[in-house]
Amino acid sequence: MTTADEARAVVERLVLPGGVRLRGLAGDLCADGSIGSRTAALRAPYADAPEHRGHAYLTAEQVRDHVVACTEAGLQAGFHVIGDAGVDAVVAGLQAAADRLGEGAVRRARHRLEHVEMVDAEAVAALARLGVHASVQPVFDAWWGGPEGLYAERLGAERAEGMNPFAALAAAGVPLALGSDSPVTPFDPWAAVRACAFHRTATSRTSARAGFTAHTRGGWRAARDDERGVLVPGSDATFAVWQGGDLVVQAPDDRIQAWSTDPRSGTQGLPDLTPGVPLPRCLQTVVRGRTVHQA
Repeated sequence: MTTADEARAVVERLVLPGGVRLRGLAGDLCADGSIGSRTAALRAPYADAPEHRGHAYLTAEQVRDHVVACTEAGLQAGFHVIGDAGVDAVVAGLQAAADRLGEGAVRRARHRLEHVEMVDAEAVAALARLGVHASVQPVFDAWWGGPEGLYAERLGAERAEGMNPFAALAAAGVPLALGSDSPVTPFDPWAAVRACAFHRTATSRTSARAGFTAHTRGGWRAARDDERGVLVPGSDATFAVWQGGDLVVQAPDDRIQAWSTDPRSGTQGLPDLTPGVPLPRCLQTVVRGRTVHQA
């Protein structure tokens, strides 16, 4: 775990000769393990292994001390957490840090959680209040969700249905950043946006536009950079060129038809992400004006 002195030493190392500062991003301290290996820390035993509840690698006190040290040093803290008991410990630690430093200080630090797959309404509300960013992997649901998937096998259908509640997190104001956890799932951003919009649990779906934003601006915001992730005059020329079909305005769930399909509305279209429709193919990638990939 990080002490205050260690955190300050990290900050000092982020300054190059000439005073140029590097951006300090959170690490990925493991609060627990994974569902597949039955090491994610659970409140109740695994359905297919009643003697196991997984492993908690950090206590709430250890989480608190790390968050306090990082916050005071101006760094972002980050934790790998999947199971509901693991989330309990991390949320309790975050709240304890906020009790010590003030909620405003914790919010400004934009601490981050990786995966955060089993999170209930109370924890969602706490994460939103404390300004925590959720780095999530929607393809986990596409691969292992559903009534007959790995999650249902390990947890039972009822608990598995509540996994990865993207809509609830977004609705509460928890900023989402989509990713792949590559090489766990392939580096395939459109597949992640599709999996977010077509979550196996209908009530956990977001609109395609919300998923796209979480996979573009969301990653930069989770890195504490609010300026990147969009193409506007004066921004870095960082973009990808994709080959695909017609652009559509798509929300696969009747609850979230917030995007007008009327052309006069000016709502920007996206590729059709309906399962089974071929995903766009990347033709070119440009990073700050330099082509790094050309199909």
